[in-house]
Amino acid sequence: MNGLSLKELPLRTLGRSGLRVTPIGLGGAWLGLTGNGYDDDIATDAVHRALNAGINLIDTSPLYGESERRIGAALQNWYGAGRQRSDFILSTKTGTRTRPYEYSGDATLRSIDESLRLLKTDYLDIVHIHDPSDLAPVLAPGGALETLQKLKEQKIIRAIGLGVRSHAFHQRLIETGALDVSLTYRDFNLVDQSAASGVLAHAAERHVGVLNAMVVIGGLLGGDDPIEVARQSGTPGKSVYKHDDREVRRARQCWEFANAHGINLLALNLQFCMREERISSTLLGVASSRELDQDLMAIQEPISAEIWDELAELLE
Repeated sequence: MNGLSLKELPLRTLGRSGLRVTPIGLGGAWLGLTGNGYDDDIATDAVHRALNAGINLIDTSPLYGESERRIGAALQNWYGAGRQRSDFILSTKTGTRTRPYEYSGDATLRSIDESLRLLKTDYLDIVHIHDPSDLAPVLAPGGALETLQKLKEQKIIRAIGLGVRSHAFHQRLIETGALDVSLTYRDFNLVDQSAASGVLAHAAERHVGVLNAMVVIGGLLGGDDPIEVARQSGTPGKSVYKHDDREVRRARQCWEFANAHGINLLALNLQFCMREERISSTLLGVASSRELDQDLMAIQEPISAEIWDELAELLE
């Protein structure tokens, strides 16, 4: 396991931001999660494992509980022996630190200050406006977008992003000319490729970078029988995700296809995402080094050109 590495994979340019990222990034939502809660040491180990494997993109959010603090502690331990802050790309979000979510300029500044403190850094590579239900406060004079633009001018942040489910919201912010990165989730994978037309096409036209998240869809595309995964998602303590029948049926088709070709469904799904050139990086939401190693093995599993051709027909 210790030999698994991404260091030979070429970096990809994250659109107009100019940031160079590995095609796989580390998502911070579940770092350290165990059956009995969260464990800081497991989270630290996972962050170190990712960086040592060559992953250079770490994404988190205030919405993810103690994730920023855990990542900050892991990074503080990682520095040394020539390791520097400039060796990796650090991405977080704003708007979801408080309840209700808040996208005013003052709230944005407070959130960024707290992120800098928790992540133990003096600048952030990417800050995404996170999960707004309405773009009015985001686009209002003095609101989140304008505030992030000022922070970018001050070099406190290097790129402005949007992390939200709505494709219309991505399109609207892309049209402003201020957006550098779109983070889309749960909509580019073997089950759902709606982001291709809803986000990727628009982002490519404006040279906006794209990050792809939640690609395993709560375990449906993780390698186990999707029907059983969906069944367990309704069991207390098993999963926080709910799956509709269409997702489960589509995932089961892909699982059967993978099994028929002797391939791990996780490998097929992750490599499918990585083959999309308009996506700069796919974020892996892992809890531990063990889960990360499973993902690293999956992206290195050989898959022939013939299988990709057959899969294209299945997904039509």
